[in-house]
Amino acid sequence: MMTTTAATSLMSAEEFLALPDDGVQRDLIYGVVREYPGKTVTRRNRRHSRVEARLAYLLNSWLLLQPVPRGEIHSGEVGCILKRDPDLTVGIDVAYFSSEVIARSSDLATTMIEGAPVLAVEILSPSDVQEDIDEKIDSYLANGTALVWIVDPHFQTVRVHRPGEQPILFNVQQEMAGDPHLPGFRTSVAAVFE
Repeated sequence: MMTTTAATSLMSAEEFLALPDDGVQRDLIYGVVREYPGKTVTRRNRRHSRVEARLAYLLNSWLLLQPVPRGEIHSGEVGCILKRDPDLTVGIDVAYFSSEVIARSSDLATTMIEGAPVLAVEILSPSDVQEDIDEKIDSYLANGTALVWIVDPHFQTVRVHRPGEQPILFNVQQEMAGDPHLPGFRTSVAAVFE
């Protein structure tokens, strides 16, 4: 006897946000809710939060020198709707959104920013799985993010990804720049981990 299953309808970002906040980690990947059984929302460690604060400070310092309209720097797992139909949402450790994206998401009651960031920064935690990180990088780059930085506090490195290019790895003895997408942004990698 053959069994059939009903086709699962795709969930919108709004429906995803209405799910109960029960501590279970979930992602909305192209309209499908992915749950991670037994894995609760990522607990941040001291090293992770320090690096996140440092990056937000460095990026905000750069942003204040840019002409108006400047866009915005967000941190702390900022919610972002990268794509619609089917919806793809992500939580980003640190992100820079252009003034155009911010203008489209100007309603402060909205819990997520709609549109791809110029820069998405993911800070690795001991519990991260490489396959999940790779999927996130691919999602960012495929949906309009110009720069993705993967920051590794353990090895004190920053891996920079750009669409259509090979990633570049920077260590604490090097300097990295954000041109052309972050014009004039320059920092030593060591400053990220101070």
